[in-house]
Amino acid sequence: MNNQIVFIDFCKESPKERRSLCYDKSARVNRKKFPPVSSACEICKQWQVDLLTEDDYHVLQEIQAVDLKTSSWLFTPDNIRQLGGAIFGDRRYDTTFIYHNGADSYYASRGFRAKLILK
Repeated sequence: MNNQIVFIDFCKESPKERRSLCYDKSARVNRKKFPPVSSACEICKQWQVDLLTEDDYHVLQEIQAVDLKTSSWLFTPDNIRQLGGAIFGDRRYDTTFIYHNGADSYYASRGFRAKLILK
């Protein structure tokens, strides 16, 4: 047993205060026009939490359908991030989808989901 407790964000939709963010600081700083005020990774670092992984997101969606109108940045593997991309997920048509986008993109409907692991 690993004796840990994991708290995961179960908000039905990504909260407005956590939307309109690039994926990480590098994407935000290198954005040519209209950079957002922060990024999902920067906020997670401030809060000392981790972005959900793709696997975490699928488990969450099995427990409760979330992101029916919004989408959420997810932890992105280095090989994708090094090429300028990042992944995000949402739920539409009773199905969980994982997509990709440029890490510097941001939308009013895209936020992020996080987890806190206590050991």
